[in-house]
Amino acid sequence: MTTTRRSFLLTATTAVTGCFTGPLAPMTPAAPSAPGAGAPGKTTIFKSVKWGMIQEKLSVLDKFKLLQDLGYDGAELDSPGGVNKPQAIEASRSTGLPIHGVVDSTHWSVRLSDSNPDVREKGLQDLLTALRETHECGGSSVLLVPGHGKDGTPEEVSARSLEQIRKALPLAAKLGVRILIENVWNQFCYQHDGPGDQTADRLIEFLDRANSPWVGSYFDIGNHRKYATPSQWIRQLGRRIVKLDVKDYNHRTQHWADIGEGTVDWDNVRAELAKLNFCGWATAEVGGGDRKRLKTIKEQMDRVLG
Repeated sequence: MTTTRRSFLLTATTAVTGCFTGPLAPMTPAAPSAPGAGAPGKTTIFKSVKWGMIQEKLSVLDKFKLLQDLGYDGAELDSPGGVNKPQAIEASRSTGLPIHGVVDSTHWSVRLSDSNPDVREKGLQDLLTALRETHECGGSSVLLVPGHGKDGTPEEVSARSLEQIRKALPLAAKLGVRILIENVWNQFCYQHDGPGDQTADRLIEFLDRANSPWVGSYFDIGNHRKYATPSQWIRQLGRRIVKLDVKDYNHRTQHWADIGEGTVDWDNVRAELAKLNFCGWATAEVGGGDRKRLKTIKEQMDRVLG
């Protein structure tokens, strides 16, 4: 990538995410500091979509323009694979709309926790590719599902995954890209037996065992409504949370819901994020569609997040 192009991407990203420019935020809970952006006690949230949600038959550039027209602040891509990265970088440059990160596209099928060491090595190489590509795009993170409970005991899954993640840390540090762990329905890092809300203790333990400023939480607000109250997890995870995925879930009917129409406690979510002076990206991860559908999603995000 040319110096001019990289300089543009860094400038564009910093302009939108002035509160995050590198490995700066502490990964352990702490008393709220002075706000880095926005008024005291207010969240500063930049809204994005997963690239695959844009289902208009348009060029890459016109898809960026569509997001811009609808008021989104950026986009999140997939890697390895996905949209042509040079085209996306050029579209980002042309529109000034940042690419804030990528999702590791193979973490479900090529898992870092697999019992086969060859599969784990392939998973590591894919993670390294994702780190390089998000860096090339001017992004600051790779969303990673670290493993699956079916691959072994919790101890085995954790140990295998952390071993591979630690191998990726030198590149993450060199490029200035964070590896962010998403909470999903993967039978790992949550308690799935017993009555009542489940705590974030296992996820916290996993993140803290990584013991690195380059590993944090990509907290999916809707995913954990199946098991717990999202605002409670935000309170527990604290400043380990770097980015947010946005969806809604009705834990009474056990079905997904439109954003704001499920049982996520959005008022409390906003309150907990405000206590953290949260400043960062929130990316919708719901069924996408055409311009009308994407406009609706943006309006829903605005209502629940402000």
